[in-house]
Amino acid sequence: MKHSIIITAVFAGLLSVGCSPQHSVTVENSLGVDRNDEIVEIDAAAVDSLMNHRQFRIIDDKDREVPYQVTYDGRLIFPATVAANSITVYTLVEGEPADVDTIATGAFYPRRKDDFTWENDRSAYRAYGPALQQSGERAFGYDIWTKSVARPVVAQRYTDAFAEVKNFHHDYGEGMDVYSVGPTLGGGTGALIDSVGTIVYPRSFRSFEILDNGPLRFTVKLEYGSDLGDAVSENRTISLDAGSFLNKTTVSFSGLPANIKYAPGIVVHRQNPDGYSLHPKETVMAYADLTDNENAGNGVIFIGVVAPQADTLCVRNMPEPEGDAIAHLLAKSMYAPDSEYTYFWGSGWSKGSMPDWQTWKEYLLNYRRRLDNPLKIEIK
Repeated sequence: MKHSIIITAVFAGLLSVGCSPQHSVTVENSLGVDRNDEIVEIDAAAVDSLMNHRQFRIIDDKDREVPYQVTYDGRLIFPATVAANSITVYTLVEGEPADVDTIATGAFYPRRKDDFTWENDRSAYRAYGPALQQSGERAFGYDIWTKSVARPVVAQRYTDAFAEVKNFHHDYGEGMDVYSVGPTLGGGTGALIDSVGTIVYPRSFRSFEILDNGPLRFTVKLEYGSDLGDAVSENRTISLDAGSFLNKTTVSFSGLPANIKYAPGIVVHRQNPDGYSLHPKETVMAYADLTDNENAGNGVIFIGVVAPQADTLCVRNMPEPEGDAIAHLLAKSMYAPDSEYTYFWGSGWSKGSMPDWQTWKEYLLNYRRRLDNPLKIEIK
């Protein structure tokens, strides 16, 4: 699937009358590591004004066209590559942009008990909907679907499963669903923690709204209820960019009477009880999940959370095991009612594009460094 990029009057303001026919965008990397195809963003209205409301292309320093997208919140995003401690100059040139391959995308699948599933070129993820909760099945956290190809695969997986020609749990050459969630936080879900230290599991979402659907960024807003009472509701805005192993998630609760602890979490399974790494200084948690059958050639699912607002990382054993689930990794902090909490979570697969445990830990720690040292962008 491809997207044709067209800037409409909604983003009027990208090129002003009388300006020169092309303009430069300077991207500076202050870190001592290369930044490759990292999604950057600038104000879409400013670019539209600069380009006098005309269509335009983005050209890199090697004279290659770069794909871009305008997001629901008025940002123009594109992948930038900048060497360590260097600057790369991109050029805005009038003209019709080429079609862009869709990389980040998602959809609602009501036929499969209201699944909401999204993906990019690295992995795929599932949030469980109201039909599943009404069925009595308990699955609270995010599910992870592995991928070993860059193209979108989720829609075809559902089509094949509904036609009963393939099933989710077998790898036909591009990945599968082999991660166990159940009544846990799964692969990065956050939850409130009550006054006695009990995790208040979020259950299934009540409604959704797709805000961006590719080609480079997917964004969905999910709304949840709470076991703390009918007055309490939770909104999550989840974004997944092309090329990233991590989702960005911003959470806000309304109806809470007072400050309360909140923690993104990763479930620990008995197949690898000690396969985690906590980095309190960087507020990074990593886990190597051996899947629900580690002897079946399923590979290893590497899971991570980067939680800049957390103040404590810990391992909490479950009072009673839930199947193979025996504990959670938690990144805890206090949450103030009606505020926003942003963190990052996601996964890689050893049979896909994340080769090993050490590479995964390094990726997460470097991701935190990139958050603390964003690429600097200037339009000239």
